[in-house]
Amino acid sequence: MTPDQPGQIAARLDRLVFSRSIQKLVALISLGGAFEFYDLFMTAYIAPGLVAAHLFSLGQGGFFAAGSIGFFVFCTFAGMWAGSLGFGFVADRLGRRAIFTFSLVWYCLATLVMAFQHSAASIDLWRFIAAIGVGLEQVTIDTMLSELVPAQSRGRAFAFNQLIQFSVVPVVALLGWLLVPLHVFGLDGWRCVALIGSVGALAAWWLRLSVPESPRWLALHGRTAEAEKVMATLEAGVARDIGQALPPAPPRETVSEQGAFREIFAAPYSGRTLMLSVFNLMQSIAFYGFGSWVPSLLIAKGIHVTASLEYAFIIALANPLGPLLGFLVADRMERKWQLVAAGASVAVFMFLFALQTGAAAIILFGVLVTLSNNWISFACHNYQSELYPTRIRARAVGFVYSWSRVSAALAGLLIAFFLHEYGTLGVAFFIAAAMTVMVVTIAGFGPRTRGRSLEEISR
Repeated sequence: MTPDQPGQIAARLDRLVFSRSIQKLVALISLGGAFEFYDLFMTAYIAPGLVAAHLFSLGQGGFFAAGSIGFFVFCTFAGMWAGSLGFGFVADRLGRRAIFTFSLVWYCLATLVMAFQHSAASIDLWRFIAAIGVGLEQVTIDTMLSELVPAQSRGRAFAFNQLIQFSVVPVVALLGWLLVPLHVFGLDGWRCVALIGSVGALAAWWLRLSVPESPRWLALHGRTAEAEKVMATLEAGVARDIGQALPPAPPRETVSEQGAFREIFAAPYSGRTLMLSVFNLMQSIAFYGFGSWVPSLLIAKGIHVTASLEYAFIIALANPLGPLLGFLVADRMERKWQLVAAGASVAVFMFLFALQTGAAAIILFGVLVTLSNNWISFACHNYQSELYPTRIRARAVGFVYSWSRVSAALAGLLIAFFLHEYGTLGVAFFIAAAMTVMVVTIAGFGPRTRGRSLEEISR
């Protein structure tokens, strides 16, 4: 590898256009993420079925009772924490492509096993195992997208990615509404919902076999010939899309190939690491505190289980709209201010959701909470992957993102408590407090990233 090879690869990537070839690549990477979202949001929509089957209870039995829905949610996010923190470094060492393919198969098979368990403890165990793969998958997707997409298009690329991923949420909500109350071929409906996700994830795995390795990562690890081959394919595809030759790449300074985990705690990254850790602790309380509990929140408002699943499905239809609307601001508005605006919106709309009694108003404010949470999601996945250099990106994103799993796991237990003791309004107070801390943290300490190359941001 020549000393400036990684820098030249980065320069060549950043002068590409977000054309059909790059969009196709983003779509293929996002397919696995779609089934990761299926697996993740499935938690909310099978919860009423687990309670109806008398395998779990809603809020009773204490925080860490194996038969509590709160503990089931806790196991989901505890597994994701283990995946993002414990294995994030592997993608920096072995490559992005191999890890996101492996993690997809991991959680697909583990969810398949979970669907045939008959005790709360064994369901919790296999939910934890499956979630390890889910946590590793999302870190790797974020890392790879940021490395493959040119700087001026990263916002749109992540919005497109989240559009594909969130499109599966209405599907799992619909399946939950239709199947959870039933028995299909002798199986409880919740088991059918889990099995469908496993089969779909295997199909997505097959489609993603054509996704290349990150040329930034290849160049950084001395695999120059492979990096050149990937770049030649990408450049030829973009040139064909736009109907003309690409301009020559500008010179770029040398990029260091050495990376160590301790770098994320040293200047200039230590402040970013602290800021993103606090941010992730707070943002997931809103995102998963609502998304993973919608049917249960509705039941707590006195709505029958079947009607709650119907309302939850209607609310879930809004999920793809958030990233779709995000195209309007993704690369026009600074990422940190997107997060501030979205967080404030969640706090306001969550209170209004909790105060409603009529079906139309409940659905309206549920949709607005969902759209605001989706705005946080596509902006933050982009933002945190931009703030570290290629040599440590996966492990750094894995570390800061793991705090969202810690808070989501604990929030699941706390939301079960607040829901049981104080109802939906108590949950709204809890989420609003988290959003206040998140907004202050990002507004005060978040750096600007819009339109800047990854290498420039790293400096």
